[in-house]
Amino acid sequence: MTTIDLDSPLDPPAGTWQEEHLSRYLRTGGQDGHLWHGAPTLLLTTCDHGLGRARRTPLIYGRDGDRYLVIASAGGRDEHPIWFRNLSADPQVRVQVFEESFPGRARTATGDEKPRLWKIMTALWPDYDGYQAGTVRDIPLVIIERI
Repeated sequence: MTTIDLDSPLDPPAGTWQEEHLSRYLRTGGQDGHLWHGAPTLLLTTCDHGLGRARRTPLIYGRDGDRYLVIASAGGRDEHPIWFRNLSADPQVRVQVFEESFPGRARTATGDEKPRLWKIMTALWPDYDGYQAGTVRDIPLVIIERI
């Protein structure tokens, strides 16, 4: 397996809301961008082996103790987002919260874990319930732990 440098990621396409959000987040160390429409966001970098590069994505996050939680909602679309497909193939990730950046390992919450953790996330972003109702796929909840 090829090692991918998680410290040199590709960013979202220019001109998109994600690119603009990411730019502000990076420029200010998260002081402008950590909160997005009132919800906390982090920057998640995954290994995209198809491109042979890392890919960075801003995502709403929650906390469960020391663990970080993100939801692979893709706005309720019927396909998983690229970042989730990437970490399904390679769980090694890099997370940035404000200026702090650290390596992590990601996994999908089990069926037993998901209901409690889902409530944490919908308290931050209630639209997740609507996204789930509007798609046939089971939207994954991802748990990230520092390594």
